[in-house]
Amino acid sequence: MERVIFNTVSKIKDRIFEIRRRISNICSKINRDPASITIVAISKGRTLEQIKEVTEAGISDIGENRVKEGVLKFTRYSVSDSSCSVKWHMVGHLQTNKVKQAVGIFDLIHSVDSLRLAIGIDKQAARINKIQDILLQISTSGETTKFGLKLKGCLEVIKKIAELKNLNIKGLMTIAPLFDAPEKTRPYFKRLRELKDEITRYSILPTPYSILSMGMTDDFEVAVEEGADMLRLGRAIFEG
Repeated sequence: MERVIFNTVSKIKDRIFEIRRRISNICSKINRDPASITIVAISKGRTLEQIKEVTEAGISDIGENRVKEGVLKFTRYSVSDSSCSVKWHMVGHLQTNKVKQAVGIFDLIHSVDSLRLAIGIDKQAARINKIQDILLQISTSGETTKFGLKLKGCLEVIKKIAELKNLNIKGLMTIAPLFDAPEKTRPYFKRLRELKDEITRYSILPTPYSILSMGMTDDFEVAVEEGADMLRLGRAIFEG
């Protein structure tokens, strides 16, 4: 019996092509430029070879949920690719005892969900003479099981975080609740966009920021319709 060898590179490229096609279709309907949307490939549990397949397919932003796994992949990828053109994103919950390692490797931390954590990141960034790019995680659902700044009162916290000298707030992030239909996530993405508009309207942040990190495999098209600039996709890329 002939052995069938599956071309995983081709499969990943095909999936990314299909994702980009879907994004383009949505953007054409709402007059958005699809090039303005960044895809972050979430590589939790994936191999270095799979990450390379993703970068070869044109995605240069890689996201990790855990610091330990991120450090390992960052180190191995940097050794295997001297050009090191990949941007590394921390998208999972960040514990304060992991801040030192996180600041050392991640280009963008999506999950800053408290003033305490922001202060810790700022101090570590100052120690290594780095301005750390961050996103502020907002709990738009109010679920107690979700991390993030609560919408009520978050503007005052954001003002305090903005005063920290070694942080650069690039935007906001949220995780919508899980639903059986993607359309049900819309109100939660809309709330994040409205918060961004409010921050802009009242000039709460002293420096320009634009990123809305929202939308994952099951709901990214709705997120794009509501203004997402950054999508966090795992299964859609690696599993289809």
